[in-house]
Amino acid sequence: MVLSSPYFSFARHSGVGGSGGATAAGASAFILRRPLRRLPSHPRPPLHDNSSTKTFPCFKSYPLRPALDRRHLPMATLSSSFSGADDGPKPVVEANTEEGEELPELAKAFHISSRTASAVCILIAFAALTLPLAMRSLGQAADLKTKALSYLTLLAGFYMAWNIGANDVANAMGTSVGSGALTLRQAVMTAAVLEFSGALLMGTHVTSTMQKGILVASVFQGKDTMLFAGLLSSLAAAGTWLQVASFYGWPVSTTHCIVGAMVGFGLMYGGIGAVFWSSLARVTSSWIISPVMGAAASFIVYKCIRRFVYSAPNPGQAAAAAAPIAVFLGVTGISFAAFPLSKSFPVALVQALACGTAGAIIVSRVIHKQLGHLLTSEAEKTPTTEKPHLEHIGFLTNVAGPTGAQLEIVYGVFGYMQVLSACFMSFAHGGNDVSNAIGPLAAALSILHGGASSAEIVIPTDVLAWGGFGIVAGLMIWGYRVIATIGKKITELTPTRGFAAEFAAASVVLVASKLGLPISATHTLVGAVMGVGFARGLNSVRAETVREIVTSWAVTIPVGAVLSVFYTWISTKLLSFLI
Repeated sequence: MVLSSPYFSFARHSGVGGSGGATAAGASAFILRRPLRRLPSHPRPPLHDNSSTKTFPCFKSYPLRPALDRRHLPMATLSSSFSGADDGPKPVVEANTEEGEELPELAKAFHISSRTASAVCILIAFAALTLPLAMRSLGQAADLKTKALSYLTLLAGFYMAWNIGANDVANAMGTSVGSGALTLRQAVMTAAVLEFSGALLMGTHVTSTMQKGILVASVFQGKDTMLFAGLLSSLAAAGTWLQVASFYGWPVSTTHCIVGAMVGFGLMYGGIGAVFWSSLARVTSSWIISPVMGAAASFIVYKCIRRFVYSAPNPGQAAAAAAPIAVFLGVTGISFAAFPLSKSFPVALVQALACGTAGAIIVSRVIHKQLGHLLTSEAEKTPTTEKPHLEHIGFLTNVAGPTGAQLEIVYGVFGYMQVLSACFMSFAHGGNDVSNAIGPLAAALSILHGGASSAEIVIPTDVLAWGGFGIVAGLMIWGYRVIATIGKKITELTPTRGFAAEFAAASVVLVASKLGLPISATHTLVGAVMGVGFARGLNSVRAETVREIVTSWAVTIPVGAVLSVFYTWISTKLLSFLI
């Protein structure tokens, strides 16, 4: 009998070595699927290794423990911290390439050849330049001049969506890659499908010209050409700053980028009265509210895991019991806050509770089906008097985690949980943040085609799909940069720590959105990752990385505003010759 798990398998073997020779036939052994491959924190030259295992220079490879086997292909990788030991060399082997050939970073990150990486980039560029020609939004243009402007507008929207994918998708997948729950390639492919699906199926079909309620619409009445230039320039300005941030691996808020660009345009060409300053104040206050709430929530969640799971007499069984509870809370909150099935409060609450119960039952059955035999066998080995001091452990006590098989079970359970939470966050992100690119794009297209310049505007389905494609393209080409920062450079993550950060961040965003509090998903997740690090000690968080991230947050709105003013000045000069 072989049981599957993201981290390990359990199988029957004979001849597993022991002190007295070979064990009896049918002895139990854990099968570790693959050593952890870590994302790089800094580039470094490859070290040569004579083993037959091949990987690429920017990832570290950890040797298996002698008693463990590698028979099954992995769905994910297992962290070296599973065993509680990190002794011995950690060789880094060079990529599968000819000697002397320098692989591009994309090829290194995905362990592909430079030729394949170049082909992917060329195909995406070709699709980005040709697909707009077949879109209905371009076909509706009355003359050649309008068609050309519509084409440029679609490219500007794609550029913004591309940078959203390169930077913001790390919110969903960074912790999963950092903890080893998903490999980088698995995370990118999963996020690509879910981000596009979320953008197409859940992306808002109605937007407003005055994005995010930042600008006063009446100030720009009758100034359609100026407003069109401002919308186009805002997309270019926000995309430019996002590209710079992604290059350096800084996770910044895409909403703040587009808000800063709109504010710069409004101040320069509409005056002080063109900006809703109260709305801007709410946005800037999220710089403090979001990370603080995220850090506090993840600190509590991780301490709960250590107190009630790690210190339990049987941590594996405790993890299997805690997983359905977390699913119940998560699904209930999501169903009630994000996707209410009824406008009546009592009915919506009952329906949300029913969805949460159904999700908890499904997860409980899956876990026990996959790990039931293993949980039972480990329960029989655990003495009932092993930890008599548990009742004296405080909530903030630094509890030592389990080791060996128990730790592998715990990480297996929370690995499944983290993958589920990452998939939901990715789907929700595609539906929510695509509006940052598609909102101004749809408004600009409406102005070109003679539509309303301040009223609500309907977004065509092909434009939503265009935004989804842009997010996926950016994720595939540059997404690994910010994923490395979230997953590795702030603090070291494991499946339990990664789950605590994701669960806490999602909970904070849901509650804050329901209460109307200003919140940033990016800032919340970064704060949640820091909170998990603080729960292990202040030295567990890399201060240099945190300083870089906070600095990038502080300059996002001013830089976006300055770039927007510059781009608007250029675009108005060009449009004066065309219109």
